[in-house]
Amino acid sequence: MLYSYSTLFQFTKNTFLKMGCSEADAQTAATVLLSADVRGIDSHGVARLSGYVRLWEAGRINTNPQIKIIHETPSTAVINGDAGLGLVVAPFAMNIAIQRAQQCGTGWVSVQNSNHFGIAGYHAMMAVQQNMIGISMTNASALVAPTFSVERMLGTNPIAVAIPAGQQPPFVADFATTTASNGKLEILQRKNEDAPLGWVQNDAGIPTQDAAILKKGGAMLPLGSDREHGSHKGYALGSIVDIFSAVLSGAAYGPWVPPFPAYVPMPQNMPGKGLGHFFGAMRIDAFRPADEFKQHMDHWIERFRNAKPVEGQEKVIIPGDPEREMEQIRMDAGIPLIAPVMKDLKTIAEKFKLDW
Repeated sequence: MLYSYSTLFQFTKNTFLKMGCSEADAQTAATVLLSADVRGIDSHGVARLSGYVRLWEAGRINTNPQIKIIHETPSTAVINGDAGLGLVVAPFAMNIAIQRAQQCGTGWVSVQNSNHFGIAGYHAMMAVQQNMIGISMTNASALVAPTFSVERMLGTNPIAVAIPAGQQPPFVADFATTTASNGKLEILQRKNEDAPLGWVQNDAGIPTQDAAILKKGGAMLPLGSDREHGSHKGYALGSIVDIFSAVLSGAAYGPWVPPFPAYVPMPQNMPGKGLGHFFGAMRIDAFRPADEFKQHMDHWIERFRNAKPVEGQEKVIIPGDPEREMEQIRMDAGIPLIAPVMKDLKTIAEKFKLDW
């Protein structure tokens, strides 16, 4: 079924209010979460709402956090999210990065003691509105086996980079450092469909198409799927995200990252606090005149759009194009929800006595 943005936004906001969030935090959390749905990233939108509720019920999310800077220089900061919703902590941190960039040219913020922050692209795009380049990344539940391993050591650890242009829409790259995000795997499970080969392996390290293999001791695979196709590069990218987000901030890292499913026990002997994020903002005019840069970004984008396509294929697209086009469609026509997600939302409505 299709639901309007306003309907889902109000329901999501009311859910966060019922969890104990302030009006402002509930508004922010709903905005960040719904940004995934309208951009067509269904795995990270309202489909995740029940997961946040369960984490809150398990006492792992603080809906009234005292987010604060615990270390800083003129251009950097480390933030303690006080176990708050990552949907709230991350925009707070990105705003600090933007403020630092306004003062120093660039700003860099690492975050500890947070939770799942939605889509990385939302936070990176915050900088674009300020005529800046934005960078956003986060570590995540340990579901990914490093190349040559059967042990789950890393998360899907996404990276997002948003770059403003002039007449052209912004360049927005937002991708997991695994072959596919865990959310896409969860969608296949809800649909009872197989995963493509190269997404996951079983507990012996053998590739499988079982979308539920994580529940049987299997693991997700780094970007590239196997050594011959470059999984060592995906492994390296995921490791960089883990180190920038957590080792740098004092968050938990590697196999000690708190799992998103509330029913999964917390790791023992955690070396840090909660999930970690990393954000960067770069003022364009700290490098060259902004108008000049954006003129050349337009030129870059136009040239790539006009790259000769493979016979029978559509035109070359620019990172961010599919999501931007989907946002226009869904804001007008509505957001589709599959039956299992609708069931989860109805359960939430019953729990909090909300209209659905």
